Amino acid sequence: MVVLSYQAIQFPYTLNQCSLRRCRSGGNVVRCGIAEPSGQPAPVGQKTKYNDGFFEKAFMTLFARKMEKFAGNDGEEDELKKKGFFDYDYESFVDVSKRVMKGRSRLQQQKVVREVLLSMLPPGAPDQFRKLFPPTRWAEEFNATLTVPFFHWLVGPSEVVEVEINGVKQRSGVHIKKCRYLENSGCVGMCVNMCKIPTQDFFTNEFGLPLTMIPNFEDMSCEMVYGQLPPPFEEDEVSKQPCFADICPVANPNSSVCPKLQA
Repeated sequence: MVVLSYQAIQFPYTLNQCSLRRCRSGGNVVRCGIAEPSGQPAPVGQKTKYNDGFFEKAFMTLFARKMEKFAGNDGEEDELKKKGFFDYDYESFVDVSKRVMKGRSRLQQQKVVREVLLSMLPPGAPDQFRKLFPPTRWAEEFNATLTVPFFHWLVGPSEVVEVEINGVKQRSGVHIKKCRYLENSGCVGMCVNMCKIPTQDFFTNEFGLPLTMIPNFEDMSCEMVYGQLPPPFEEDEVSKQPCFADICPVANPNSSVCPKLQA
């Protein structure tokens, strides 16, 4: 997730023609890629249909190929190698993520994501980011604004919202309406270990810009709060989250906590 915010400085917004056609001009809401008649994510229990374009498939491919070298070979690796650059789709990206998760502990999964993110940045990028975006209200609000168009390929529609940081109200929050990654993986462990924690850590520790992500496992929404330091894992509510027993293919319904959060 992290690289998108940084590369937003380099790529013009017009790359994503779908976003331009479907954006609501009066606010910071991007519905690009949603193929539902309502233009909104499908209700919980139903999988949202997307119509991905050039921009979306480019990032799916980049991330999938970077993650592939960390994934176990269960017969899918050779198939992925045969794919052309724009033959990758979101399912391919999620499948690679699942194979990265297999056989790795919680911390090992997070380490892989960190290495993938670093590999997608040019040398010295974290230091440049720290200079461009010191932890100020402006930087926090600016990155929240960038998140809406440049993260939608990964998480789906989102919008900038007002949050309170140290008693001060500011527009450095992002409300993800229904996270596409969580919806397609159906896995609490993947959400926490391969998205929430590594993204928080990368922004907070590598970029020096505090970020807390607060997933809602009831409606699959998520809040991103720039400027708020994330709590230690042991104090985070997600550390006690059970599996999605009905939709996760590797769920353990007999465990009160997702096993992937315990390993």
